[in-house]
Formats: sequence, C-alpha cells, structure tokens
Amino acid sequence: MAHQWQGLIREYADWLPFDDGDPIVTLKEGGTPLVHARALDSRTGASVYVKVEGANPTGSFKDRGMTTAISQVLTTDAKVVACASTGNTSASAAAYAAAAGLSAAVILPAGKIAAGKLAQAIVHGATLVAVDGNFDDCLRIVRELTESHPVALVNSVNPYRLQGQKTAAFEIVDELGDAPDIHVLPVGNAGNISAYWMGYCEYAGRTALTSMARTAGAAPVSTKTPQMWGVQAWGAAPLVLGHVVENPETVATAIRIGNPASWKYAEAARDDSRGWIDRVTDEQILQAQSILAAETGVFVEPGSAASVAGLLQAAEQGKVPEGATIVCTVTGNGLKDTATALEGRELSFDPVAPTLEAVASALDL
Repeated sequence: MAHQWQGLIREYADWLPFDDGDPIVTLKEGGTPLVHARALDSRTGASVYVKVEGANPTGSFKDRGMTTAISQVLTTDAKVVACASTGNTSASAAAYAAAAGLSAAVILPAGKIAAGKLAQAIVHGATLVAVDGNFDDCLRIVRELTESHPVALVNSVNPYRLQGQKTAAFEIVDELGDAPDIHVLPVGNAGNISAYWMGYCEYAGRTALTSMARTAGAAPVSTKTPQMWGVQAWGAAPLVLGHVVENPETVATAIRIGNPASWKYAEAARDDSRGWIDRVTDEQILQAQSILAAETGVFVEPGSAASVAGLLQAAEQGKVPEGATIVCTVTGNGLKDTATALEGRELSFDPVAPTLEAVASALDL
C-alpha cells in the first residue's frame, strides 16, 4: 500500500521538539511538489526546481509553521492566538486555530491585504482588526498584546514557527538525494530563509545559528548545505539597504515588510551559507510570475515569484554557476491574489454561435 502523508510533525517527528502524546494539530500540511522548471533551465544554464508551497492546505508555506506553533499552544493555557499579517499568516492562523478549537485574532494593515487572503481569515472565523499603519506597526502591537494579555503570538518570531518551516528543506533533500547547490527564497519578514537554513544545517549534521536548533545528534542525511540567496522587492528591501524602510511599497504584498522580525537570523543564513540577499523590481516580479504560469504550469502570487525574478536577474548578471542544481521556493498560490495577475488583461469575451464551426473559427483551426 502506498504511504499516505501524515502531516509534517508526524513525518519528521525525530527532528521536531514534540514528545509522544503531545497534542498535534494538522491539516496534513507539507509534502508539497518539487517541480523541475525546464523553462528556467534554458534561461539560467542550471537545473532549476520550484518548491510549490502553494499546495499546502491554506495555499502557502505558512501552514508548515502553524501546525507546530498551534500544536505547542495546546500544551499551554492560552485559548486565543494572535498574529500580525499581510495575508498568508492570517489565513493559516485562522484555519489552524479553528482546527484546534482556539480563537484567532488578526491584526492587519488597513487596505493592504489581497482579497483572497482576507476571505480565508474571515471564513475560518478569525476576529480581524485593521490598523491605520503598516505590517511593522501591526507586529509591534501584537507583541505588546501577547505580553500583556493571555494570548499566544504565532508570528514567525515564535520559534515553533521556524521549527515547522525548516521541514521544507528536509523534503527537498529527501527528494533530490542531497541538498541543492543554491536555494533561492523571497524575503519579507525573513523567517523562511532562516528556517530553511536551519533545516539544511540539521540534515547535514551542523547546528544553525538560530533559536531552538536541534542538537540531539541525529545522523546526517545530506553531505552539503546550499548557498542561500534571498530576494526582496525593490520598494521593501531593508536587508539590502541596511536600514528599516519606513513605508514599504510593492505589488508583492506578501513581502511588503520594512523591518523584518528575523533580520539577524536572515543575515546569519546569508553569511554562513556564503550567499546573498538582493532586490528586484515589481516589473521583474510580475514577469517571473507570468513565466512560471505560462511556461511551467505553476501559478503563484507575486511575492512568491520574487525568488524566480531574483534567479533570472542573477543569471543575467552572470552569477549562476553552469549546471548548478537550484531550488526556488514559491511561497503562495496565485489564487491568493487574482486581481494583480489579471490586471491589464482583456477579460471581455464576445460570444460565438453554439456550433463547432464557430468555435473552430475562433481558435483559427
């Protein structure tokens, strides 16, 4: 009988900080596709794969960290979880809180959330509070809220979030047989690049410089660790600029963050892996989104496409080693933000007669 995926906590129990008998809240997250993107091979001279995290239950990589964060909350007395969000975290927190029988509070920047993500938080029963400010204002408020009230914080500053997110690196090594040479990720709040680096280091028998890194001495699985390449949006690139961006702006709402909570961890991942963090324009992001959809069959939201845009820019600059094995994480499903994907496209359709001849003519057949 074929193995049925059990959710990442059970699949990687030996690598996660849970004991037998601990409550587990899962929607069977993880086990996402690793797709060979041959259209990117020809553009880069490398062998490029995309880790399709939009295949998680709520459509983004956030589910990896939410299963571990919410499961840990159930070991406490907290009955309410809270997060600041530009969209994907709110959707995931609301869904997993509902599965756990907890209440969820979402603090979000007013007018800055894609409709698909907002709908998810609403239908899963979260209480939404819109703030006249940006994500960084929202995260500050949530931190203050959870310090002064019996509410659990489930943003990526919660170390259990990174524990779940690191498992994507495990899956990549398990499928490829070893770590890739290079791993490229979008960088917003910077938790994901930190988590992947922790996962790669643990699988190679090293200890990453981040909180709650596993040191139990499990046998190494991979023989190497990749260079970590991070990509930010041009108008929201604090790690590239070296200072906080007070009013970040980009079409890629998922990475529209000016003061990343995991800033130092991301810098450590970059430096320890001999990688880099760069930025790309909104135009490059949208072009990469289009290439992925039209030539690879993978539809991602704009923030997800930043990784591919950064890889294509690096190839144009001659920075991609010939024949390298590269993985790009694409973090969220394109259905999260259809308005951006359809902007500027002609959507009016003139109906034809209901005949074979009319349809064939319309198709130039």
